Amino acid sequence: MEQRDRSRSSVGIAIVNWNAGAQLRECLSSIDAASWDAVTLTGVVIVDNASSDRSLDHLPSTTGVPLRIIRNRANRGFGAACNQAAAVLEADYLLFLNPDAVLQRDSIPATVAWLDDPGHAKYGIAGIQLVDKRGVVSRSCSRFPTWRSMLTKVLGLDRLIPVLFSGYVMEEWDHLQSRDVDHVIGAFYMVRTGVFRALRGFDEAFFVYFEDLDFSRRAADAGWRSRYLTEIRAFHKGGGTSEQIKSRRLFYSLRSRLVYARKHFSPAGAALIAVSTLAIEPFIRMASCVLGGSPTGLRETLAAYRLLWTAARGTS
Repeated sequence: MEQRDRSRSSVGIAIVNWNAGAQLRECLSSIDAASWDAVTLTGVVIVDNASSDRSLDHLPSTTGVPLRIIRNRANRGFGAACNQAAAVLEADYLLFLNPDAVLQRDSIPATVAWLDDPGHAKYGIAGIQLVDKRGVVSRSCSRFPTWRSMLTKVLGLDRLIPVLFSGYVMEEWDHLQSRDVDHVIGAFYMVRTGVFRALRGFDEAFFVYFEDLDFSRRAADAGWRSRYLTEIRAFHKGGGTSEQIKSRRLFYSLRSRLVYARKHFSPAGAALIAVSTLAIEPFIRMASCVLGGSPTGLRETLAAYRLLWTAARGTS
C-alpha cells in the first residue's frame, strides 16, 4: 500500500460479501474508476461470509484499489463482518458499502468533502441519494422507531391507511432534498472512524438488519448527527444477495426487530412488539399472500415464522 498522504482526508471501504457474484465485481470496478484526486483510499477490505458461488475467484484487476480479502469459514452475519473489516482499516472515515452498490466518480470524495467542512463537525454519519436501474430514487432514510411506529408497521397500518399512520421508514418523503435525518441506509454508510471506534462498532447481536439503525441511534444518543446528501448519488440494486433466501431474509429481519425492541424500548413496549410479531403479524402476512394469490409467498412466510418461533422458544 502506498504511503498515506496526511495532507488530505482518507477513507477505508468495508464490503461484506455473501454470494454477490457479478455485483461484487461491478462494485469494485466502480471504486477503481472513482475520483481519488482529493481523497486518499487507504484500503478496501472484503469480508466474505462463507460464499458458495466462487464470487471471489474472478475479481476485476483493479490497479488503484489496495484490496484485502478476509474469508470467514462460516457466515458470521453482516454486523460482525463489518466490524472485522473496520478493525484492520486505518482512515479518517469508514465507508460501509454494499456489494450491490455502484459508485459514481464523485460519490466518495464529495461525501468526504461535506464531512470535512468545519461547519459539519458534529455530523458523524453521512449517506447519499441511491437510485435503482430505472433512475428511481430510493426512499432509504428512517426515523428512529418507537414502539408505536413499529407496531404500526407490524400491523400493516402504514400501508392500509397511510394518511393516518406512518411507520419509521420515511416513505412519504421524496428524498429529493438534503437534510438531517435520524438514519441513513447502510448500503452507503460513511462514518467518522473516531465515532465508530468510540461506539465499539456494530452490535453483533443483530445478525443482519437493524445493526446500522441501532448504530445511528447510539451515535445520536452520543450527540452525533446524521446527514442525507441528495446531491451525491450512487446506484443501489436493493434486496442484494438476500433475495436468494427470501424466507431467511424475513426471519432475520423479524428477529432483529425483536432485538432492537428489547434494546431500545421499555419492557412493556418490547413485550408488545414481541407478542404482535409472534402471534398477530404471521396471520396478517399469510392472509395477504392468500388474497394476493401467492402460494410461494405463503410458503416463504410460513418458513420464516417457523424459524422465528423456534428461535423465540430457544431464548425464552
